Amino acid sequence: MQQFLSEATSSSHSPSTNTLLPNDSSTRTTIISAATESKKSYILKKCIALLHSCASSIPKLRQVHAFSIRHGVPLSSPDMGKHLIFALVSLSGPMHYARKVFDQIPHPNIFTWDTMIRGYAESEDPAPALHIYRQLRVNSVEPDTHTYPFILKAVAKLTVLREGEKVHCAALKDGFESLMFVQNALVHFYGACGRAESALHLFEKMPDKDLVAWNSVINVHALNSMPNESLAIYRKMGLENVKPDGFTLVSLLTACSELGALALGRRAHVYMKKVGLDKNVHAANALLVLYAKCGNIMEAKKVFDELEERSVVSWTSLIVGFAVNGFGEEALQLFREMEMRRLVPSEITFIGVLYACSHCGMVDEGFAYFDRMAKEYGIVPKIEHYGCMVDLMGRAGLVKKAYEYICEMPIEPSAVIWRTLLGACTITGNLTIGEIARDELRKLDPKHCGDYVLLSNLYASERRWSDVHNVRKAMLKDGVRKVPGHSLVEIGNLTHEFVMGDMSHPQTEAIYAVLLEMTRLLRLEGYVPHTSNVLADIEEEEKENALSYHSEKIAIAFVLINTPPGTPIRIVKNLRVCADCHLAIKLLSKIYERDIVVRDCSRFHHFRDGVCSCKDYW
Repeated sequence: MQQFLSEATSSSHSPSTNTLLPNDSSTRTTIISAATESKKSYILKKCIALLHSCASSIPKLRQVHAFSIRHGVPLSSPDMGKHLIFALVSLSGPMHYARKVFDQIPHPNIFTWDTMIRGYAESEDPAPALHIYRQLRVNSVEPDTHTYPFILKAVAKLTVLREGEKVHCAALKDGFESLMFVQNALVHFYGACGRAESALHLFEKMPDKDLVAWNSVINVHALNSMPNESLAIYRKMGLENVKPDGFTLVSLLTACSELGALALGRRAHVYMKKVGLDKNVHAANALLVLYAKCGNIMEAKKVFDELEERSVVSWTSLIVGFAVNGFGEEALQLFREMEMRRLVPSEITFIGVLYACSHCGMVDEGFAYFDRMAKEYGIVPKIEHYGCMVDLMGRAGLVKKAYEYICEMPIEPSAVIWRTLLGACTITGNLTIGEIARDELRKLDPKHCGDYVLLSNLYASERRWSDVHNVRKAMLKDGVRKVPGHSLVEIGNLTHEFVMGDMSHPQTEAIYAVLLEMTRLLRLEGYVPHTSNVLADIEEEEKENALSYHSEKIAIAFVLINTPPGTPIRIVKNLRVCADCHLAIKLLSKIYERDIVVRDCSRFHHFRDGVCSCKDYW
């Protein structure tokens, strides 16, 4: 590039033209003007060629830009401005620089408008893309096939539903809604805004569905906590002979992770190996998360060990996997190994580390890692990190210290922080601080059903039945409903769901017969029901019956009927496992000689031979 710049500069000062010019001043001026324009045209063409050849370096682009200005090629030249903006956007360069260039072009063509919208849509701040789009409309510039996919990408990142709906209407009016690129962008947009039904409706209307469309709609449902729908669409995709790629498998494995569908996840793993997608780092990371979330942490470790390229995401996923599965020491050892390899942990990595300390009762270690995060790595603690610290103290029974910690936090505590404290108060029976936490929650998130339940449980544990009645009365008055507990188990590639006292399953009669036998064997092992977990003012016998029909016990009975002896039992529960079920499942793992893995709303419990991996600390 330096050679060209020097050659172009020297040729622009060549004396040969002057010596051959005629004496007539008018003709002389015309020839000089023509020569100058020819020189500018030559420099413009060379500058554009250089912009393309230097499209790997922002500093080189700046050099070419400076050279063009010095030699009279202004940015008002549409070609120069257009190509400079395109080069900057292609390099994910600074958008304020691209904007300055754009503002100097008097009449930008649609390619330049689209490039600017694309640049902002792909940047960390996509909001200006909307301003550019509105400016395009004001200037009566007709959008083309690229305009709508780029602006829809921006509004999807911003999750501004109303603006996106306006863009959708404009695309429909301009006749672009039938284009596959626009349809795919619309599916992604509605999914990002939590409108999975609208995304599915658009998808089903598409006459031709490419792989991108299938991936988008599967991912939409996976991200909107609709894993069953994701798996159903994936099966339909297979029936239509559309072959999945790495993106498909990431969405599929995410859905399997949410449902605890280990068998289907394993089939996906086999397919990945068959087509070579096990080398795809994104798909491999999703597979690692699947095994960790299904409680098969050793299989997750094996996937990690087989990775040729381990990103920080890979290390973080396994650290979090070890932590939630109750292997805090292993999580911290893996973090130390990561540091030895001079990898820089992210803020999410530290959430995993603090999580490990919290769920393993390592209070001092947790405070030490929290300090190191800021001092050694310059990571400013976020609300999630403070939440881990409150949880750390709450689980260790340090409720008063946790409350003081919240009061001294440098950032405003969120509803989640106060909810964590309220949960700790419920476990430890600290009514005074519990009521303070509930008062704060009334200000921040008054309609959250979990807060009513926690406070009701706290009053019930203190046998303050009139207060329990008042709380539940307030729930009815405010129209708040308690989320019912449920347990999921996977048998033969099908996921079965059970709720407390469930009588809806075709095998109900056999399930309840096994439940009676389970209760008999438990009593022979010395089991005494934890009736204190039934937080209602009823007779002791009624409490014992209520405990017998908790959803996880029904799920275990179902698996015992439908699997050979020795088969591991894996359960996913949406609420925290109660103390009575925890005790019962420990004994059942010993009685039936089965490994039982329960994933509740906060961690995993690995039961074997009458012992749980959480060491009764959860």
